[in-house]
Amino acid sequence: MASQSQLVKLETDVQLKASAEQFFDVFCNRTHYISKVCPEKVESVRIHEGEWGTQGSIISWNYVHDGKKCVAKQVIESTDKENFKMTFNTLDGDLLEHYKSFKHILRVTPQQKGSIAHWSLEYEKGKDDHIPDPHTKLQLVCDVSKDVDAHLITQPA
Repeated sequence: MASQSQLVKLETDVQLKASAEQFFDVFCNRTHYISKVCPEKVESVRIHEGEWGTQGSIISWNYVHDGKKCVAKQVIESTDKENFKMTFNTLDGDLLEHYKSFKHILRVTPQQKGSIAHWSLEYEKGKDDHIPDPHTKLQLVCDVSKDVDAHLITQPA
């Protein structure tokens, strides 16, 4: 009998010094800027269809994960600019070699000082249930978030 695959979620919060508006603006409207902030982690971000920060737009990421160069092609599945929330759904790339589906969900919450970036990775394991949960991918997302935050507070956009 075939194993039933299910959606799994990994989540974490990253404390930011930058405002929710500043941080969300980079991930939503200036996604390509991330490769300038931390080129050793994200080599490039390109748009293929649509416009930055627009639902339905397709972007690709060239990034380094666990010491390996990787590629991800994603569609911006949803964007809620009022509530600083967006979802990137993976269409193609290294992640889909191990997972049937993979989404990155970002929600940034304003705080009295700074903000909190809440990242959720939602994924469905493929044929091989022995594939480890993507804890190192979640760590990469946190590290990139911290780099973007550090850049924003030293050189406001």
